[in-house]
Amino acid sequence: MKNAVKMNVLLALAIMGAGMVVAGCKSAPELTEAQATAMIQAKYDATPQVGVNITVNNDGMVQGATAKYWNRTTIYPNKYWADFTLTPEGKKLVKLSSWGDVIKWRPQSPTDENYSIVVITVAANHLKVRDIKSIQDAVGGGKTVMYTESVDLTGVPDVLQSIAHNPGNKLSSTGQADFVVEGGAWKLQSIE
Repeated sequence: MKNAVKMNVLLALAIMGAGMVVAGCKSAPELTEAQATAMIQAKYDATPQVGVNITVNNDGMVQGATAKYWNRTTIYPNKYWADFTLTPEGKKLVKLSSWGDVIKWRPQSPTDENYSIVVITVAANHLKVRDIKSIQDAVGGGKTVMYTESVDLTGVPDVLQSIAHNPGNKLSSTGQADFVVEGGAWKLQSIE
């Protein structure tokens, strides 16, 4: 009989303990698209602003010359190589990856459509978050968010924006952010 009483007491304590554990477990709050966007954008805004790399193909070279961002200063005997010097207006808008002010245009042939150079905008901005694609549960109780990150062309003149939209430029990419619950609220853990 003593054993039966002890077993009942132990069973009652076990049931009460399990009930307290279940009652003490709180489910994670919901992570909304707006919350995820705000936290990711805050992280981007906390990083230093950077210029946008713009790939300039043959069409872009013509657009930039027409807009007087650069002038042809040398043409070579093969008639498709040339040197272009940044104009004072061009120097206000872009930097060259070579850190000089001369674009050395050297395509393989007069019909080479793959040749390009890269300029960097002087206007510096933060990346922008848009289009949260999915919020998924992650291992360990966190959340993983897939989204689109885009360069910001604010402060870049229309012609340079048009050049940035030519083939060869990547103005957006897919990002992934991982979130964890800390102190009962969601916190951005990492961005990939």
